[in-house]
Amino acid sequence: MEVLDRPAEELTRGAVTLRRWREADAGLAYGLVTASLEHLRPWMAWAAEYSPEASLEYVQACEREWAAGAAFNYLVSEDGAPCGSAGLMARIGPGGLEIGYWVARDHVGRGIATAAAAALTEAAFGLPGIDRAEIVHDLNNAASGQIPRKLGYARVGTAVGRFPKAPGECGTSAIWRLVRPAAG
Repeated sequence: MEVLDRPAEELTRGAVTLRRWREADAGLAYGLVTASLEHLRPWMAWAAEYSPEASLEYVQACEREWAAGAAFNYLVSEDGAPCGSAGLMARIGPGGLEIGYWVARDHVGRGIATAAAAALTEAAFGLPGIDRAEIVHDLNNAASGQIPRKLGYARVGTAVGRFPKAPGECGTSAIWRLVRPAAG
């Protein structure tokens, strides 16, 4: 396997494709989020006041963070239909990347977030110096907790949430971790 300093700009797992967000995707991101606002608001504080300007700021930040190696955010599609967002973020210290994801209301329960997280886990372990991946979610968000469990992550603890609390959250996050498999 080739060692890269950035993950591929496109990842695939079955019918699920992850494509790097670009600034030109601001309108797409806005439409995707606003179509699922009621689904996202309980879990994502940023969804409370979502606007076209917020969407543009997000995709611009995706471009900057990709270039800096701080985060690698992707549009998630199923069979070519945009249906969410997922990413790898360098915010858990050296040697680790955190995986985050959300799926549009009309696409939940189909394994899309699990496929996206699996693709991101593989991409993370393809990067030099990455020895662990983590998934963090609010304890009240039981659906998000099913994903790391399905992928073999171990729950390693809890912590006070790092971000402003959304209406459905309790403010305590579960932390799940997967360590890079030993070379065999």
